[in-house]
Amino acid sequence: MTTPQQSKTSPAIAADALTLTLGQGASAVEILRGIDLTVPQGQTLALLGPSGSGKSSLMAVLSGLERASGGRLEVAGADFSRMDEDALAAARRGRIGVVLQAFHLLPTMTALENVMTPMELAGMADARPRAEAELAAVGLGHRLDHYPAQLSGGEQQRVAIARALAPRPALVFADEPTGNLDAATGSGIMDLLFARRAEAGATLVIITHDPALAERCERVITLADGRIASDSAAR
Repeated sequence: MTTPQQSKTSPAIAADALTLTLGQGASAVEILRGIDLTVPQGQTLALLGPSGSGKSSLMAVLSGLERASGGRLEVAGADFSRMDEDALAAARRGRIGVVLQAFHLLPTMTALENVMTPMELAGMADARPRAEAELAAVGLGHRLDHYPAQLSGGEQQRVAIARALAPRPALVFADEPTGNLDAATGSGIMDLLFARRAEAGATLVIITHDPALAERCERVITLADGRIASDSAAR
């Protein structure tokens, strides 16, 4: 399915009355309850909120990993509201990069292969040189042929960042990206993520429980019970 290209003036994310309900009938649970959200291109945004507030669900919908139950959603020039799961999967390729707490590297693939594979699946002819360059940029140019089990937690997250950013996506989502790392390693990883995002000019959305990390972003949104409770610039 072809999707419209994002213009330089259109927002990275435009959501209107976005809802997500899981289950049906008496067992239905409302997860998102009418989210209105516009995110300009290039902005850094933190999503805060207690467990169960809807942060991860909102990220899943905004990144195309989950279909919204209702409302309108346009992401990086693509109308996610009108897409089925297959179309959403196709629309994510090249548009969206995701960095998760648990790394999610393929254990039977080297660092280089982990970064190359998503680009190869998207049909990018220059997957290998891009992967090599991005791994070098995150300080792992000497670890291309190492498997995840041979890498530290911080190194694995660097591979995950390289994998997310190598296709030059318009948006990068990071869900508790330092949750499995010690404080010092986590701080270094966030420095790296912000630096690589800035070089790429991508929009960055971070889910976090850490107010100090949120303060590094230009904008902070707090969720509560599936709704936006506050929306302000970080101090």
